Amino acid sequence: MRHEIITLPETGLELETYLTDNRAVEPERRKPLALIFPGGAYAWRSDREAEPVALRLQSLGIQAVVVRYSVAPARYPKALKEAAEAVAYARAHAEEWLCDPHKIAVVGFSAGGHAAAHIGTKWHLMPQGKSCRPDAMILAYPVITSGEYAHQGSIENLLGEDYAKLKEEMSLEKFVTKDTPPTFLWHTREDGAVPPENSLLFASALCREGVAFELHIWQHGGHGMSLGNDQVYPPQDENIHLECQEWIEMAARWLRELAAGKNTEKESV
Repeated sequence: MRHEIITLPETGLELETYLTDNRAVEPERRKPLALIFPGGAYAWRSDREAEPVALRLQSLGIQAVVVRYSVAPARYPKALKEAAEAVAYARAHAEEWLCDPHKIAVVGFSAGGHAAAHIGTKWHLMPQGKSCRPDAMILAYPVITSGEYAHQGSIENLLGEDYAKLKEEMSLEKFVTKDTPPTFLWHTREDGAVPPENSLLFASALCREGVAFELHIWQHGGHGMSLGNDQVYPPQDENIHLECQEWIEMAARWLRELAAGKNTEKESV
């Protein structure tokens, strides 16, 4: 496995790679790549949504890179600029990383879901242009809206003193277009921190624009579950939910099918 930390030249963003090298047995194979944005309310980055997720995706045949994007006291648009550079850098180094440059997904958790969906909905506004457009998004209990169902703390940490002026621009469901990447979303009905309406609003916008998506909402489970197993929480912890643990295999299968063109008519990954 190629495990290293890379500092990007434009923003100083750190990427932590988890890359397999199968050239000895499959010299021509290029796998999908997942750029992982851990959650943490734009105040920190959760370790349980970083390496454990990367290693699990790697075991499912997906190259993985953790994106150490900026959090408070850094403010918007720092994280968005970093996300744009991360996607463009990954695409430019796809051959070196043994991944397919047309199968690059952003995977975001909670506020990291906002960071991931932010580049997915506003890639066309960035100087890198189409090179920073993700081919797919996987969003786990994401922060999406700054409206009625907002996770207020995340939006405040992102905007700081510009909260009142820029709040409306952070409601990402309003910026979905036909060019937004296909998206896999999951949430729990009992999420008391980021209401499931965040995923519902985004899914509704995707549906309206004709963008391929898959949405799963489980009845039970709190916020920040990550893998929902004893790899990220102590045994018997309330955040261990067997029914939710399958999300990552479902998402990996969805991504592979999307890459093969089986669940969308649009040109994507």
